[in-house]
Amino acid sequence: MMENIDQQELDNALETLRAMAHPLRLKILSFIDEHKSTHVNKIYNTLKLEQSITSQHLRIMREVNLVHTEREGKYVYYRVNYDKIGAVNKIVNDFFALSSAHPA
Repeated sequence: MMENIDQQELDNALETLRAMAHPLRLKILSFIDEHKSTHVNKIYNTLKLEQSITSQHLRIMREVNLVHTEREGKYVYYRVNYDKIGAVNKIVNDFFALSSAHPA
């Protein structure tokens, strides 16, 4: 039998999905995924974005733990947090499975 969905987990998943839903953040996230690990300069130069805009979007993704960071010398490298995305996916799937099992 499926447990009830934890409201805090659902709220965290929603916050993560909101962060992902922005078209520019999706583009940046896809770019990081494609390169496995990359730094902000490569992101904004390749995607032809302003550095400040890129940094703002990366900050939002860091705040919801969508990306991991690692400093190497003067660069901060970004990697996609696949565990976080998987956890959000599971919470959303569990929510819909529970909802369909117990219609209102």
